[in-house]
Amino acid sequence: MGIMKNRVGWPLLAALWCGPAAAGEAPVAIAVHGGAGTILRSELDAETEQAVRAALERAARAGHDVLTKGGASLDAVQAAVLVLEDSPLFNAGKGAVFNHDGVNELDAAIMDGASLNAGAVAGLTRVRNPILAARRVMEASPHVLLFGAGAEAFAVEQGVTLVEPEYFYTEKRWQQLQRARAREGATLGLNAGADRVFSTVGAVALDGDGNLAAATSTGGQTTNRFGRVGDVPVIGAGTYADNQSCAVSATGHGEYFIRSVVAHDICALVAYRDLSLAEAADAVVMKKLVERGGRGGVIAVDRRGNIAMPFNTEGMYRAAIRPDGRLAVAIYGDGDPSHNLD
Repeated sequence: MGIMKNRVGWPLLAALWCGPAAAGEAPVAIAVHGGAGTILRSELDAETEQAVRAALERAARAGHDVLTKGGASLDAVQAAVLVLEDSPLFNAGKGAVFNHDGVNELDAAIMDGASLNAGAVAGLTRVRNPILAARRVMEASPHVLLFGAGAEAFAVEQGVTLVEPEYFYTEKRWQQLQRARAREGATLGLNAGADRVFSTVGAVALDGDGNLAAATSTGGQTTNRFGRVGDVPVIGAGTYADNQSCAVSATGHGEYFIRSVVAHDICALVAYRDLSLAEAADAVVMKKLVERGGRGGVIAVDRRGNIAMPFNTEGMYRAAIRPDGRLAVAIYGDGDPSHNLD
């Protein structure tokens, strides 16, 4: 039912999230997300909901402040993701989930739509802010993706802040792991059940020079085993940006997003089929993914500052500041009063 409700309601929402900049001004825009999944009003207490909305707003405003001061979209998405990585409310950085062995493993990626340069890291255990390590991979190495101990050694060389693994501990995530372990039985950690949520954080932005950027960060999925890596650091799957089309950051069941190359597919539909951003994002998230059994959502912005945020789950933590400067923060599907930007 959640999928159908979102599918019906999305065209209206997409239209509401688009708007022109003030006359004579180059448009700037930013959108952020904190993950998608089974997010129900009945299961989110008022205090937590208020805290989540406040964190999403802080992230959006942090990125928007960079843009309104003439800063680059890369700096804007980094600033937004840093806020979310430092919050224990989201599955990234401080709030990361535990793998099957009780270790926090962190992935992140960032991409520049102007140059198509990208940087990504996976399997980090001591880097406080993985998005900073990903940025250094993009700018200070010839590589795109670094993994594990090598990625952390590179981060040390680049002066990225390390912390003791205990920094990432939160009681909420530890208890999620205990429940998942109790349920998994003989599944070898490949199907942990209800606590296997599609939590990720990300940001997309358009700056005043017309440059797009995307950034995504995650702690993976509870009870990860065997060195599993999801879609976040896979450029084109969970993260992609191209000035000729759009910037996308995804959140969902990573294996499906990798197989469907979700982020790039949306940009390709904009570039090669001349679909609007909303049409392209809807075609991939609400049709292709649904048909293949994939659940999750994306945030996307195009070179005109249009924003799309489709998701085929019951909810997605999200916020945006449009070219006209209006902020909206939302969590649930249809009926969320935050959908009304007026």
